[in-house]
Formats: sequence, structure tokens, C-alpha cells
Amino acid sequence: MTDLLSPDVERLLLDATTSRSRRVKNRLASIWMVGALLVALVPLALVIGYVLFKGIGQLSLAWFTEDLPTITRKAGGGMGPAIAGTLLITFVAALMAIPLGILGAIYLHEYGGKGRTARLIRFMADVMTGVPSIVMGLFVYTVWTLTFGLNGFGGSLALGCLMLPIIIRTTEEMLRLVPDELRQASYALGNRKWRTILTVVLPAAFGGITSGVMIAIARAAGETAPLVFTIGAARNLNLNIFDGPMTALSVQIFGNAQTPFEAAQARAWGAALTLVGIVFAMTILARVVSSRVARRHSA
Repeated sequence: MTDLLSPDVERLLLDATTSRSRRVKNRLASIWMVGALLVALVPLALVIGYVLFKGIGQLSLAWFTEDLPTITRKAGGGMGPAIAGTLLITFVAALMAIPLGILGAIYLHEYGGKGRTARLIRFMADVMTGVPSIVMGLFVYTVWTLTFGLNGFGGSLALGCLMLPIIIRTTEEMLRLVPDELRQASYALGNRKWRTILTVVLPAAFGGITSGVMIAIARAAGETAPLVFTIGAARNLNLNIFDGPMTALSVQIFGNAQTPFEAAQARAWGAALTLVGIVFAMTILARVVSSRVARRHSA
């Protein structure tokens, strides 16, 4: 009887040993992944925490409403013109880049395929993604600013050119992830291709497209070099994007951080915190909108 049961006992012991080994490996893998996550998050948390520590003292109602001080070395004043300029210039850049980027991605994936024109567009988008922002600023300065002068629209053109390739490539990747079965089901119901793209493909990829758009906007909102060449550094509020110099938070960070005055450097930290807050708020808003659209589409 003992001889008959011994193979079963050995099998149970082997299974127990294997299960214990798997648990140990899983625990080690979990510890390693948590450690890697902490390594990635700690520098980000330190940067955000330091910016918050240095810049929180500048925030007040006057900070968001008053003009910049006329004397750099003195405390006081606000960042109202820079905040309004950042929002307006980035908004106009997004109005130009988002529709063109999404339409370009739709052409590349749904119509262009592997054709010569599509390959050329992808190549140019990849090249533009790697172009330094200062080069884009010099290009817009030559094409626009030398003719029409310093104004906000030149900055929007530069930022739009930086956003466009990111939106094209990320949107194309999101469209590629949409299952072909959804397209085929729409075609089977008699829908044309353009209607399938509008009612099936784009809603299914909306969450990923939104993430790509927010990455592009976040990059554009923090750019300095293109704006230095194109918008100037006005101290007063100017909401006419086509007439006269403007300013932006990134330009004020760049300018104030270079001065040896403590008040100016404090304003630079406050502007940095404000810029981080704007990007964070836009990201949260985009996440909320994309999640609601995704739930509506799934329903």
C-alpha cells in the first residue's frame, strides 16, 4: 500500500516545491517592479516638490491678474499677461495642429497605407519630431516674424509645427490598434468608409488620441526658444494675437531665471509652478473627457 502511494506523495511534494518556487519568483518580480517604479517616480516627485516649495510663495490673486513689474529687481507684480499669453498662444497652436494632425493620421492609416506618399509623410513627420525647437523658431522667425513683426500668431505657428508630427504619429498608432473587425462590421451594415471612420474608428481610438494630443500640448506649452524669436516679451496684457508683442510663462521663466536678483528668481519659480499647474489641469480635463467618451461609446 505504501509503495502504491509513494508516487502520489512524491508528486505532491514536487508540486508543493514548484508552487513555493513560483511564489518566491513572483514576489521577487513584484519587488523588482515596485523598485523600478519608485526609481522612476522619485526624481519626478523631487522635481515637482522642489518647484512647489520654491514657487508656492508667489501665488496670490495679484499673481494671476496684475501686469509684470517694470523694475525686474523689485518684488511685486504678477504674471497675468504671461498666463494669458501661454493659454492663448497654445490654444491657437492646438486649433491648427490637432485637426491637421488627426486628418493626416487618418489618411496615413486608412487611405495611404504603404504607398509612396504615405511613406514620405511618415518620414517627414519623424524628421520634424526630432528637429530642435530653436530651429523651428528660427524658421518661423524667417518666414513670419521678419515680415509681420513680433506677435503671438508667430509663436502659435512655431508651437503648432512642433505639435503636428507628434499628433500625426500618435494618432496613427492609436488608429492601428482599433480592431479590423469593427470596421468590417460597420461595412457589413452598409456604412461607407468615411462614416465608419467618424462613427466607429475615431470613437474607439479617442482615449489614445487624447493622450497623444496632451503630450503634444504639454511639450508646446513648455517651449521657450521658439517664443523668444517670435512673440517678444511684453509686460502688459495683449490679447490681440496678430498685433504687437506678447509674453508667455516659459519666456518669463527664461528671462527671470537669468537675472541675479532674488525677486526675479522667485518670479521664475512661481511661473514654473503655474506652468506645471496649467499642464496638469489640462491633462486631468482631457482624461475626464476621454473617459466619458469611451464609456458612451462602449454603451
